[in-house]
Amino acid sequence: MPDQSPNASNSSDATPASAAPIAAPGAPVAPAPAIAEAGPRHGPGHGAGTLALAVGAVGVVFGDIGTSPLYAIQETVIKHGSVDRPFILGVLSMVFWALFLVVVMKYQVLIMRATNRGEGGLFSMLSLLPRGLARRSDFRLAFFGMFAIVGSALLFGDGVITPSISVLSAMEGLSVFDPSLSSWVAPLTTVVLVFIFGVQRFGTGKIGRVFGPIMILWFSVLGFLGLRALLADPGVLEAINPVHAARLVASDPGGTFLLLGSIVLVVTGADALYADIGHFGIGPIRIGWFSIVWPCLLLNYFGQGAWALANPPTPETIGKFKPFYGLVPPDLVIPMVVLATMATIIASQAMISGVFSMARQAIRLNYMPRLKVVHTSSSTEGQIYVPFINWAMMVGCLATVFLFRSATALAEAYGMAVTAVMVITSLLFAEVALKTWKWKPAAVWSVMGVFLSIDLLFLASNFAKLLHGGWYALAIAAIGATVMLTWHQGTQAIGRRIAEQAESIHEFLARLWAEVIPRVPGTAVFMTPSTQAPFALVSFVKHAHVLHEQVILLSIVPSDEPFVDDRERVAVQWMPDGFWSVSAGVGFMEQPDTVRILALARERGLPFDDRGVTYFARKMQVIPDGPAPMARWRKSLFVLLHSNAADVTSAFNLPSDRVVEFGTQMRL
Repeated sequence: MPDQSPNASNSSDATPASAAPIAAPGAPVAPAPAIAEAGPRHGPGHGAGTLALAVGAVGVVFGDIGTSPLYAIQETVIKHGSVDRPFILGVLSMVFWALFLVVVMKYQVLIMRATNRGEGGLFSMLSLLPRGLARRSDFRLAFFGMFAIVGSALLFGDGVITPSISVLSAMEGLSVFDPSLSSWVAPLTTVVLVFIFGVQRFGTGKIGRVFGPIMILWFSVLGFLGLRALLADPGVLEAINPVHAARLVASDPGGTFLLLGSIVLVVTGADALYADIGHFGIGPIRIGWFSIVWPCLLLNYFGQGAWALANPPTPETIGKFKPFYGLVPPDLVIPMVVLATMATIIASQAMISGVFSMARQAIRLNYMPRLKVVHTSSSTEGQIYVPFINWAMMVGCLATVFLFRSATALAEAYGMAVTAVMVITSLLFAEVALKTWKWKPAAVWSVMGVFLSIDLLFLASNFAKLLHGGWYALAIAAIGATVMLTWHQGTQAIGRRIAEQAESIHEFLARLWAEVIPRVPGTAVFMTPSTQAPFALVSFVKHAHVLHEQVILLSIVPSDEPFVDDRERVAVQWMPDGFWSVSAGVGFMEQPDTVRILALARERGLPFDDRGVTYFARKMQVIPDGPAPMARWRKSLFVLLHSNAADVTSAFNLPSDRVVEFGTQMRL
């Protein structure tokens, strides 16, 4: 079928996405699609107050980091095996400075600056890098493109593990209330996970409005419980002094290094702040963090530390040590389990919505097959739902619960993907700062060197968990990266094959005139990405021996911007003998809409009447026995992906009752 989107090797006449639109020599040319200076047509904040968006952000963006108190201190103490005051003060000091340096300074102050028209995420950051013609520039872009692919695959792995460990941690409160209920933890977790993914189709906006007040209650309860314990031992506030962290390191460097694999759990979810910018905006996210999330998290962590000092575990009870539920009065454990479960449902939303955004960017940038993307809001462009990704994540989460069955076991798998994404994000940001913003190298590396050192320490510590569960996150990421790399390489190879076989549009027109092909009333629209004659056009003339009076060659030109303004989206070019070329820019956060594009082209001078229009497309079957330099199993994987990609009619919003498809085979 036509290849107009950057990911459309399964559409007709696929060629590399960089191919230029058709131009007729000497023809009057309308302005080409350009990058709009204004923000997206429907960005966060449109028609909604900042405060309302801040409440929604608390309900979606901070769910992951907001449920870390359920297990972070617990896993740190269990790994250490005992509790004393110097240890607790050292741990709390590390928790405080990890939140400050990673979440506040790195993500809030620096990383969230790297947005492309209000959109965040690794692919959005990659799109900020300048495209160059020099070989070295191309190599650097490919190198960091690989980083973005790996980071996005790791984010998918994180999106599978986060809901699993969050819900398991909440449900384990049942065993605190009554040990005989332990056998119900895993089954009830699967029920909650099915519910989480079942409500995604309603959209993050509606979910945020419902869950925002619940999360505000959650954080308020966290702060209250922490403050209640803190008043009994306010001395733990000394841990704000980094000297206590330094003393812990000095007393046991090797053991403290291993503890970092648990300490990092307090910052899991920081990447969601950046990935979810397009859903709510930078301002509302910052308001939510500084006004309620950060203060309440600190109160709860310090409260857990105070409770742990007052209730130190014995060697026999260390495995059942649960300081979070220790803060809760015994009569309120069950209500707290219910609230914690609701909070973990929301925590899952943070990662799920981030994965949806990542998937759409990957689709538009040709790293994933076309998938159905549902816009769940008429006022906010970034709020989407991707059914295939949603159900794939649900299956992954259920498999995760079946394999690990407890939060303590799953904690060994958690953190690997998070820390690897943190490293990749830092490296990509440094490249953007150097190449796009032209910051001085000394300034970039003096600042990013600090954050990279922290990221690498966390990552190295998590490698100690590789054989105990860390492999699981890497396995999920490896599957995701393999899919993205295979799709990208396969579409490039298909594009080259088509380019080699096709004739130019000018050669086709010359043959059309020489053969005196009859013209019939009506308009035909053929999708094409380049100066070549579309396969569907050549096939139609060959078999029908006629052609419509008006022929529109429509090119969808992918943009490095997330959105293209309608005023600058469409370029119309006249060509001889009733032919017109229309090229339209489409951002990587947008879905192509052919009908709307042609309506815009009519405003630019295209004599177009949507009555009597027929759309022509190629339907391609890929055979995995061609000359492409790919392993046979990867060719077979590409064929599987290609055959399950969304059809061209829905992908480009073509009227289904007016589409004619021509089948062809292509050997990969």
